[in-house]
Amino acid sequence: LGSPRGVVGLGLSVSAVLNASAKLRPIFHSEADFQHAIAWEIHKHLPGAWARLERPVEVSHLNKRLHVDIWIEQDDYILAIELKYKTRAQQVRVGNELYAVRSQTAQDLGRYDFIKDIGRVENIVTDRAPRASGYAILVTNDPSYWTHPRSDNTADARFRLHEGYSLRGDLGWGTGASEGTKRGREDLLQLRGSYALRWEDYSRPAEGSYGRFRYLVVEVEDGASEPAADPSVAGTHWYA
Repeated sequence: LGSPRGVVGLGLSVSAVLNASAKLRPIFHSEADFQHAIAWEIHKHLPGAWARLERPVEVSHLNKRLHVDIWIEQDDYILAIELKYKTRAQQVRVGNELYAVRSQTAQDLGRYDFIKDIGRVENIVTDRAPRASGYAILVTNDPSYWTHPRSDNTADARFRLHEGYSLRGDLGWGTGASEGTKRGREDLLQLRGSYALRWEDYSRPAEGSYGRFRYLVVEVEDGASEPAADPSVAGTHWYA
């Protein structure tokens, strides 16, 4: 699953966690199932850490509360993790357990939400500096997330997540995006850091076009960027 990716301050390799998870859980029933499985695997790697799911976090420079999927705390060091699990329909039996995951279309919205997760982690890490880091992790069996699009002239072009793409700066919808598409996701996303995207194989529990699962890890470290002086500046959205 690629070269080890460590977390400064905790000695935890995210690739080791995902590798161990893939051996036991090559597929998940849902995003909540994914969250619990990864939290449990981290607990096995860091038995002395304090772990929470869906923890509300006060972010002082935003003067607001954000929620994070997995919160790990050990020796006054914080690790914040956001997870996404996007699937195409697949039915497979692993051992004595049947998995029947549904198709989640609207990949443009899925990409928007994942980038929003990166921004959420950035804000938490910035607020808890210098003893904090974080990850946004996406697992999917939908090749449209990791393959290069046929056209770059699309309404969601700034939200692409394919192999080799880089995310940075202000990311918004193109002029062709309909009001229905943008509903609930109208805001401009702003990233402080710059992230080169690299996909790794997670598992192959089945054959066929959607039998392979891959993962994308975006690491956020303290010092990637500075918080904005005024988060109310027009055109800037801070992630809820």
